[in-house]
Amino acid sequence: MNGTERVLFCDFDGTITTNDNIIRLLRQENPSGWEGIKDDVLARRISIREGVGRMFSLIPSQRREALTRFVVEGAEIRPGFQRFLTYCRSEGIRLLITSGGIDFFVYPILEPFGIPQEDIFCNGSDFSGETVRITWPHSCDRHCDGDCGMCKTTIMRRFPAAERIVIGDSVTDLAGAQLADWVIARDYLLDRCREQQLPHRPFETFDDVIAALEAHAPVKGGMTE
Repeated sequence: MNGTERVLFCDFDGTITTNDNIIRLLRQENPSGWEGIKDDVLARRISIREGVGRMFSLIPSQRREALTRFVVEGAEIRPGFQRFLTYCRSEGIRLLITSGGIDFFVYPILEPFGIPQEDIFCNGSDFSGETVRITWPHSCDRHCDGDCGMCKTTIMRRFPAAERIVIGDSVTDLAGAQLADWVIARDYLLDRCREQQLPHRPFETFDDVIAALEAHAPVKGGMTE
């Protein structure tokens, strides 16, 4: 794909950060009933959008400052992320953050890295009522019926002529991985790429991501690992 624009669609929770911030936050707040909703999402009995919306609706809006402080102070950034950003800028690679996370913690965690806010796609939040209401500014287009909340494939379809590369770790990245030219994966997503024979490379740090981008040589059914 020489001469083709390279666009990276990079997950946030479990990818840029080493932890899942939504689950960590809900465990900390521990509102009654949230674990049952989480189990329904994981079992795919309800959609991600419905599940996340219902779980956050159990938390009082007056907790906003405490919620933000807890997530931001406890966030762990995966090693090599700043070097990765520098590499993308030097190579002219377009980087988009595609996150199922929520704006009230995604934006402040990423703010020190100077990523333009228009390149960060995540869910919104409304603290004006009694409980937290999640909003969905990037919901599914007509090509997706997954009720994703923040629909990663909808964002990807805006770049049909680009070399589209997904970086991620979880079930929320799988549909994007199936649409991508190739994938840089870890954990659950890595297992699914192997099972489904999607072109991919594994990673644990963002130095691994840089190495994958430099040595990119996709082969149907997988890549050299």
